[in-house]
Amino acid sequence: MKSLPAKGLYLYKITGALVHTSSYIDEIVEIGRGTIIWHFSHIQAGASIGKNCIIGQNVNIGSGVVIGDNVKIQNNVSVYEGVTIEDDVFLGPSCVFTNVRKPEDFGMRKFIKTHVGKGAIIGANATIICGIKIGAGAFIGAGSVVTKDVLPDELAMGNPAKSKYTLKD
Repeated sequence: MKSLPAKGLYLYKITGALVHTSSYIDEIVEIGRGTIIWHFSHIQAGASIGKNCIIGQNVNIGSGVVIGDNVKIQNNVSVYEGVTIEDDVFLGPSCVFTNVRKPEDFGMRKFIKTHVGKGAIIGANATIICGIKIGAGAFIGAGSVVTKDVLPDELAMGNPAKSKYTLKD
């Protein structure tokens, strides 16, 4: 699929979104009004980004990814196919989502779904293994490797990430 380089700071096909000229937006994407996409990012075909989001520098949003409203994605984040991110989520710098468990699954395009609930916070350099559900309001510590579901309003950290306590106590 052909990518379109941004024209000026506004991409003419995406009314109301601000896109830096160095970023690439594939032809078939949805980007909500008020969203800002910074330098060297790539939004792949079939991705959907909500309103008033901030997509930092050098971010990759894969095909079919769904991102809600008011999401902030810091620099160098990779969100691969199969990931859904609800509203008001924060993704810290250089965190990454995987989408296959075995290398042979990639060749067969078998991507495992991952879900991030509303208002969750994922710290810098965290790795989210595919198939995980991160509950609404959960907090993932920086550098954590999340291999199991994280309940709503739960703090999880470490490698592998373990629940430390509930944030709403």
